[in-house]
Amino acid sequence: MSRTHFTFSTTKKIICELNGLKNIAEECHKLGMQTVLIVTDVGIINAGILEQLTAVLDDSNVSFHIFQDVQADPSEDKVLDASEFALLRNVDGVIGFGGGSPMDVAKLVSMLCSQPVDFKDQREELTRKLKSSYGLEQVTGGRLPLILVPTTAGTGSEVTPIAIVTTGETTKSGVVSPVLLPDVAVLDATLTVKLPAHVTAATGVDAMVHAIEAYTSHIKKNPISDILAQQALRLLSANIKVATFEGHDLEARQAMLLGACLAGQAFANAPVAAVHALAYPLGGQFHLPHGLSNALVLVPVMQFNLSHCTDLYSDLSECMHGLVSSGEQSGAQDLVNYLSDLIRDLALPSCLQDVGIKHSDIDLLSEDAMKQTRLLVNNPRALSLEDVKTIYQEALHRQ
Repeated sequence: MSRTHFTFSTTKKIICELNGLKNIAEECHKLGMQTVLIVTDVGIINAGILEQLTAVLDDSNVSFHIFQDVQADPSEDKVLDASEFALLRNVDGVIGFGGGSPMDVAKLVSMLCSQPVDFKDQREELTRKLKSSYGLEQVTGGRLPLILVPTTAGTGSEVTPIAIVTTGETTKSGVVSPVLLPDVAVLDATLTVKLPAHVTAATGVDAMVHAIEAYTSHIKKNPISDILAQQALRLLSANIKVATFEGHDLEARQAMLLGACLAGQAFANAPVAAVHALAYPLGGQFHLPHGLSNALVLVPVMQFNLSHCTDLYSDLSECMHGLVSSGEQSGAQDLVNYLSDLIRDLALPSCLQDVGIKHSDIDLLSEDAMKQTRLLVNNPRALSLEDVKTIYQEALHRQ
């Protein structure tokens, strides 16, 4: 049941329009950003997308430096490298430009570089500050002005107070603080048209998972996140196939960006649960993309949860494009079936076996998943280790 006592936080300003990137220099000026750090990745540069940003900044006399060495699942070392890069160049603002990884790194750089650091002990001080920030609301101090520009419609990072860091070979930690919410988010579909079909599909499913888990979140579910999650699913389900297979359809692309943003706002305030908890080990152990990891375990987790949130799943079935159900029980099951069919129709791998995972890997994955207590506590149905193993087993051969 939704609560009437809650706190809701989100990004201060969202610019959602085609060619909205043209506004970014003006936003830099409003925030007092004169020398900015652009955090991005090589893929964005090689695709020629970054040029759209740098051209706007050049025309408006906003100086910039580019840190492009961000990889998927960014490590502590990359975050520290980017922060040292920023401090050396005396930047006074940060722009995250790309998918979730560049945006997460941009958030952390803006936080780590908000105060002067002794040059001699720079790496040590930055490391200490980063490590002390892991967890829920552990950030002390502020951040530099921050603008985030997503080039994928999936993570919702532009409206979440979360940044995930890879801390070891297979481990990750999160910084969760309202300090990480940016000043401005720019949603411009012209930046997403070069996204490959399989990435469009996987990131789109990721956004749908955010909405579904926010709507069924056990602890912080609230009326605002509910409305956002429902509208997100309406937009995402109506446009994901067009965006995937007709990638130059700007209307569909813009709807996907908005849907992902709304889902991000929802789960930033009503946190995700077991789908993400079981997906994280797939990324950590097997380096699968996050969106794909979610897609692989989504249906088995939802089937497990079905008995404990039948009414909520039935509600969401009414938001799915083209899905007509009658009755609460059938509506809930129809939602699960709809998503199973959608993943297949998007030509995504449908089971863990398709991505090289074997039965012998299940114990390791399950033990890792059970460590995700921050996420599991939000699930509508409690999970034991044996439950997690059963879900992975179901996901292993699911058709």
